[in-house]
Amino acid sequence: MGAFDLAVLGAYVGGTVWLGLALSRGQSTVRDYFTSGRRAPWGVVMASIVATETSTVTVVSLPGFAFGTDLTFLQLVLGYLVGRVVVTFLFIPGYFRGEYLTAYQVLAERFGGGVGRLAATIFLATRNLADGFRLFATGLVLGAVLLTWPGARATATTLAPGLDPTTTVMTVSVLLLGVITIAYTYLGGMTAVLWTDLLQLMVYVGGSVVAAVVLLDLIPGGWSEVVETGSAAGRFRLFDFTWDLDRSYTFWSGLVGGACLTVSTHGTDQLIVQRYLCSRSPRDASKALLWSGVVVLGQFLLFLIIGVMLYVYYTGYNPETLATLSTGGVLQTDRIFPTFIVTQLPSGLRGLVVASIFAAAMSTLSSSLNASASCIVADFYIPATRHQRSPRHYLAVARRATLGWGLVQILVAFAAIRLSGRIVDEVLGISSFTNGLILGIFLLGLAGYRRHTTAYTGIAVGAGVMLGIRLLTAVSWQWYVLVGATATFAAGWVADRVRETQSS
Repeated sequence: MGAFDLAVLGAYVGGTVWLGLALSRGQSTVRDYFTSGRRAPWGVVMASIVATETSTVTVVSLPGFAFGTDLTFLQLVLGYLVGRVVVTFLFIPGYFRGEYLTAYQVLAERFGGGVGRLAATIFLATRNLADGFRLFATGLVLGAVLLTWPGARATATTLAPGLDPTTTVMTVSVLLLGVITIAYTYLGGMTAVLWTDLLQLMVYVGGSVVAAVVLLDLIPGGWSEVVETGSAAGRFRLFDFTWDLDRSYTFWSGLVGGACLTVSTHGTDQLIVQRYLCSRSPRDASKALLWSGVVVLGQFLLFLIIGVMLYVYYTGYNPETLATLSTGGVLQTDRIFPTFIVTQLPSGLRGLVVASIFAAAMSTLSSSLNASASCIVADFYIPATRHQRSPRHYLAVARRATLGWGLVQILVAFAAIRLSGRIVDEVLGISSFTNGLILGIFLLGLAGYRRHTTAYTGIAVGAGVMLGIRLLTAVSWQWYVLVGATATFAAGWVADRVRETQSS
């Protein structure tokens, strides 16, 4: 990374913070801060949905997935499309029947405030743990960039004489990214998040397209060679119709599991639901959600095709680099795309593509901060306030909550620097089985159940079932939401039947 690359990266970061400051004007209520006054154009909401569900892990890992296997990841995206259709009919209309700030206020109306707060607590815990580790993952990329700068290790040693220079640079990287993301989210609220998401989507997709063009130019035979070599190696395989619950990325786990996952994340998770609440109408929200599926399909196909091209290039024309990316004889495929960016892209373009990786991370993290703050204010603070306070008071609380959750995520990222990869994987895996529990409660509410004991029993039994599935079986994570939602709904239904029988 040269000075020009860092200048490009710095210009992007500075522009993002400036945009947050520019969009902070005119905010006087928490409705403005958390839902953009429900005035956001559907196209901006659509871009924000896509950017929010695309993290640095997606941009880096999908090319590595195709490099090492094939295109079967797209089977999961087919499930994403089906799930979006279900959400437009099942959930979106209900979010416009009241002046909601969070998805969990709906549960509070149906089952009582305790159930709503429990669901919000599950969201807050899993979301901020997971996104703290996502901040750590992006810090790895920034740390690698900073370490290429002459004198970086010497400077790190001077700053912290007793620590490993790499650890010091990683700590500084995490702090820098966290502070930047907190700054524009704190200032501009949801309006800043939406419009910066649009900018970040353009940056990371544009950067990936640039990388793909440069990569294709490095392959002498061009696209025809990519197709011929990739097909011969099985890298263009799309469907796997194997019926095995232990395997991920089969047609059935992708279609059914992916649909259930999307119904949960896009129908009941505050991170995405908050975007619908920014829309002008249910029709606009549904349009944004459905078109986001088309864009997600296109961008995931782009990332996977880049992975196939990387396979053709490195195995055919630069095999010596692969040896440097192996640990214990195992090729670390997630490192291949970042390595290509740093070593093969020309100056300036390299800075743009690195900025695109940051863009993917910052879009997810800023959304997480604003969604978490909305839960604190709407699900906890306002209900606990005995007397109505001024709009400016609640707005100040919202900003302080944004700052607080930003600090929490930075602390989680600091902890991740010192944890083993296996612990990181386990913590990130928590969210894979909590989504089903929340979906099951929402389904109980849609079915007409109202007793809070029904919801509590469903969550307790669903959590026990999912813990057993995770610890005692090898069932693929793609089935977790279906299993968790089914167990939660069934347990709640049985509990309600028993209560009904006892009352009669």
